[in-house]
Amino acid sequence: MQGRGTVTQSDVREHSEFIRSNLRLKTSPVAISYRVEEKAFPDKTRRPLSKMGRRFVICQAITTARYYGWTVGLTREDILCVPAAILFGFSDSQDPSTDLTDLFTEIGFSKDVPCGAREIDSLARFEKGEIESILVAPAEKALFDPDLIVIYGNPVQVMRLSQAWSYMTGNRIPGFFGGKLECEQYLIVPFKTGTPQISIPGNGERIFAMAQDDEMVFALPARSLPELVQGLSEAGRAIGARYPVPPFQFFEPDLPRAHKTLGKKIGVL
Repeated sequence: MQGRGTVTQSDVREHSEFIRSNLRLKTSPVAISYRVEEKAFPDKTRRPLSKMGRRFVICQAITTARYYGWTVGLTREDILCVPAAILFGFSDSQDPSTDLTDLFTEIGFSKDVPCGAREIDSLARFEKGEIESILVAPAEKALFDPDLIVIYGNPVQVMRLSQAWSYMTGNRIPGFFGGKLECEQYLIVPFKTGTPQISIPGNGERIFAMAQDDEMVFALPARSLPELVQGLSEAGRAIGARYPVPPFQFFEPDLPRAHKTLGKKIGVL
């Protein structure tokens, strides 16, 4: 994975709190790690199957972290989402591309096998056994060194994050949208490429993890947080760019005719 340096857990907490405050986010930025062994999960980590008696889809763990403030640890036994289990290497699939292509075709998300295969082959994935766990926590409370930071916001909040990144790097944020299995875009691609991604939550995340109609996702490697925060502080400052976007108010309104007539009669206009 590419990157620009390292950040401490204290840095992650401080930067995440700044982002949430600056953008007035509804929910916490989320820290993600793929490198913490199950036996090293922080105390009080919630395990869906052993602690809650049920299995989760991966995006449920993210929702739990950003709304409840809980740390959630997932291993293969905790994960219920069939296509995500294949993409994250938590299945016994011998041919992930074919299995996912057949699934897309059967449920009507691809018009035929060639279309399904083309889309599936464009997705990033982990090989079986490449990662052992997914550890998720609100970033301002994370007791581990995260690989990724995932931020949910409305389109204007994500616009500001994009402005921050392009201000610092000169690079626009790539987008790659398919409307399903979007966890691949914000949980695997930034880890593999070391670059931020923007994603629109997919169908399953809206059904099972309650992603809202106005939410988008901005994900980046945790080591890039200092750049993002600096950009958020400085991008567009000369013109007062911030969130919420302040409406321009320095004009004289054109009043309705009846108001103008009465205003002239009583000496207001």
